[in-house]
Amino acid sequence: MILLDTCTLLWLAQDYRQLPKKVQTLLDKKQGAIYVSAISAFEIGVKYQKKKLQLPMKPQEWFQEVLEFHSLADLALTAKILFLATSLPAHHNDPADRILVATAAFHKLTLVTPDTAIKKYTNVKVVW
Repeated sequence: MILLDTCTLLWLAQDYRQLPKKVQTLLDKKQGAIYVSAISAFEIGVKYQKKKLQLPMKPQEWFQEVLEFHSLADLALTAKILFLATSLPAHHNDPADRILVATAAFHKLTLVTPDTAIKKYTNVKVVW
């Protein structure tokens, strides 16, 4: 079972070819569930509002359509995940990425991300 980080989700939805072949193969096999964290919805909404991301519709509609089209499941944020994120080593300064790491660790998911700083966390398996 895997968790997509936000940029992986965006590439899956908008430019599948940007994903490495290894990641494309992993997603195509769909062995187990593929998850997206609620923090990705937040990041997409923020990027959209700052005009750093163009979408063909409102972010919440786009997000829901992408989840349905790609058979992705969203994971809610919980207090346990958020507290876990605050206790992680300071390998990464981005709170959203720390929440992704904590979510993957809490649910024992493999995190699919190109972010090299995330690879420093030993409590989560990373694929890219």
